[in-house]
Order: sequence, then structure tokens, then C-alpha cells
Amino acid sequence: MRILITSGGTSEKIDDVRAITNHSSGKLGKAIAETFAADGATIDLITTRQAVNVEGETIHPHYIESTADLERMLKELMSENNYEAVIHSMAVSDFTPESSVTLEDLETAIAKQPSDLPAELAKLDAQRTEKKISSDTDHLVIVLKKNPKIISLIKQLQPETILVGFKLLVDVPMIELLNVAKKSLEKNHADFILANDLTEIHGEKHHGYLINQQQKVKEAHTKTEIAELIKKEVMELEEKK
Repeated sequence: MRILITSGGTSEKIDDVRAITNHSSGKLGKAIAETFAADGATIDLITTRQAVNVEGETIHPHYIESTADLERMLKELMSENNYEAVIHSMAVSDFTPESSVTLEDLETAIAKQPSDLPAELAKLDAQRTEKKISSDTDHLVIVLKKNPKIISLIKQLQPETILVGFKLLVDVPMIELLNVAKKSLEKNHADFILANDLTEIHGEKHHGYLINQQQKVKEAHTKTEIAELIKKEVMELEEKK
């Protein structure tokens, strides 16, 4: 069995020394990779150098930084290999910096009343020659643009693969969490979605709900339990094919 797992969190560059990122450690992805590898699966692990280290003879890491890197790597690996399952646990940045300008530049751009303000700001940003924004800048304005949803590519690339997606919300009622996860399940043609709430993640303790296409829900309370549950459900579904 060959499995593709994404783990950790992407990082989006502001300039050559600064970036916007998130707090994902990659610990859950590590648990999932090691659980499948223990049963002899070959793992391609797309991760970052900031995430926890994952080792194993059958675990092959592929390092990326940004969402754009992730998209390229995903397309490359899925064009070269057939995967029984893709487990997309990586925390992918929803936005990436399009331009970074001073407050004065912003005021100048607004005064021109351009039809496309983000494009005008991007033009100003492109005119900056230094690779590091000066720390003497009192106010820095960062314009973010929306990243593509990487999970939506997976079934396009390999329709027959088993897709496990993840949905993380913060401090919401269980029914809302499950409803959002069900929508993600349908929208991305996933086979499973692991729904979890950031307020219920503390170290190894990790409360999550695994939902399948029949909208049956199974519960786990630690990263190890989640990894074992995902492996069990994926292997059972693979056997039914």
C-alpha cells in the first residue's frame, strides 16, 4: 500500500526574511505516517522543515514551504505514483501576501483612485529593490490574496484514491463542527473528514470526529487514537474496492 500524507503548516513569504505561518506542529501527521508505516505501507510525506521530524524506512519526506510549493509537489507526486489513499492533514494557509507597502504608499495609491487598488499596490511593491523590507518602516500594509483550495485538486488528479481531509474550527458547538465537516466532505468528494476543534487539542490529547460519506461519525480522543482510526477505516474501505 502506498499512501500520500501532508503534514505540518505552510509558510507564506512577506519578504526574504519574514513570513506568515501558523502553529501546526505536524505531530498528528507524524502519528498517522508512523501508524501506516508500522503495517508496512510506503509513505510519501509532504511536510516542512519546521514540523516535527518523522523517521522510518518506508517514510519518504518531501519538503515544501508555501501553498504554491505544496500544489507543485502534490501534482508531481500524484503524476508519478498511484496512491491507495491521500491523507491531507497539512494546515494550508488560506491567504498569501500579494504586496507589502508602507502606509504612505497606500495613501498615495488611494489618492490616484485606481480601478484596481490591489494591482496598484502590487506595482508599488514590485518597484522596491531591497529584498528585506526596512525595519525603519513604522507601519507596514500587507495585502493578502486567497490561496487555491489544495484539497479540491486531489480527486481531480486521482479519482479512485481514498481521500481523508481535515476540518479545524475554533470553539464552536459540536453540531456546527460536524455540519461544516459534512459540507467539506461533499464539496471535495472526500471519503472521510476528520473534524476537530482547536480548543480540544492539548499535546497528545486531541478530540476529533471522523465522518464518512454515509455521514457515520466515529470519535477519537488522542492523536494516536485518531491515527489508528484513520488507518482502520482507510484499510477497510480499500478492501471493499
